[in-house]
Amino acid sequence: MSYRSLLRIAGAGFFPLGFLARLPYAASALSTLILLQASTDSYVFAGLASAAQSVAVAVGAPLVGALADRYGHRSVGVTAAVANLAAWAALLAAGRGPREGMVAAAVLVGLTQPQVGPLVRVHWSRLVRAHGEDRLLSAALAYEASADELSFVAGPALVGLLASVSPLAPAMVTMSLIAATTLPFALRFAHRDTARPRSEKAGKPRLPVGRLAVMFLAMVAMGAVFGAVQTAVTVYADTIGRPGASGLVYAEFGIGSALAGVVCGWLPRRFTPRARYVSGAALLCAGMLVLFAGARLVSLPAAIAPAGFTVAPYMISLYASTERLAPAERAAVAMTVLCAGGPLGTAGGQAVSGALAQAHGVSGALLVALLAAAGALLLALWTLVADRGRALTAPDAEPQEVPARSA
Repeated sequence: MSYRSLLRIAGAGFFPLGFLARLPYAASALSTLILLQASTDSYVFAGLASAAQSVAVAVGAPLVGALADRYGHRSVGVTAAVANLAAWAALLAAGRGPREGMVAAAVLVGLTQPQVGPLVRVHWSRLVRAHGEDRLLSAALAYEASADELSFVAGPALVGLLASVSPLAPAMVTMSLIAATTLPFALRFAHRDTARPRSEKAGKPRLPVGRLAVMFLAMVAMGAVFGAVQTAVTVYADTIGRPGASGLVYAEFGIGSALAGVVCGWLPRRFTPRARYVSGAALLCAGMLVLFAGARLVSLPAAIAPAGFTVAPYMISLYASTERLAPAERAAVAMTVLCAGGPLGTAGGQAVSGALAQAHGVSGALLVALLAAAGALLLALWTLVADRGRALTAPDAEPQEVPARSA
């Protein structure tokens, strides 16, 4: 019933276009890697340039969010899509020039990355409240988590197919998707806010920096899990002599998470966001333990499917918690700050797990995923204890949350 209501208030066109609009982001890193490796014949350089692009995404995301809060989602979304399209054109052109130009263009692609995922979550928050359907926000965030997971399965798979045609093909199709889906999605569905007067801007609510930092670190841990699992899957595929199998094995992880995300839309409202966050972190830690032990005792493909089911509940809880703690006027920058932790964590997870995998194989890479998930659980438990401590000193208030905006 919840998902049927989402279809009613958003319109049927929102869902396919919104899914396709996020594919360029999902395909971006791999498209860059393939393009630059073909241009330089160096995996080392291509990997470094792709990593620099991921860092640029993390830096640029909060800037895009802040601009969206200030000038409106539609104008900023359209501008980002056009700028990203130009940056991809520059990257294609730089493939024939010096390496410095390639890195600069790759960084520009990251800085201008349209923040479809974070901004569409803010869109849902406003949309359900405008229709007096606050209860649907949980289902909307669950759907978005599933859509994200499926995009990160479909995006790399599409890139892999296109790369067999030409190393230029993934980048060119990414540009086509930006023009045909990301840009129209911003024009059609993004909110057209007007710029606020300076006097109003000066008095806008402040972000709860401490709580937002906790959510950011939690997303860094999630990104590290992704990076480590990606490395483990790649090592496993090389070990069995079938490098092409890595995409299929990792797809198990993403599909399991997407299915779990759909189920999360039906969780009862009495299951509070705080409880979902802590239980989601515990579930993620348990899932990575199953993956680590299962890969050693049985096989990685057999263990990765159940482990994938533990990802979406944790991620959805992070988005829901961030949506609650951020003032409405700063929702976009809060969501983009949260999402910036993902690529940073992924880059770190890939780097550390790659070093351990060199010496210890698949188990070394998966140990990083387990440690990152354990860190996420410790952070969630610390947050729970800290919140209870504040409640004891101020029983009539819950600092840095906005009760009126709870889902």
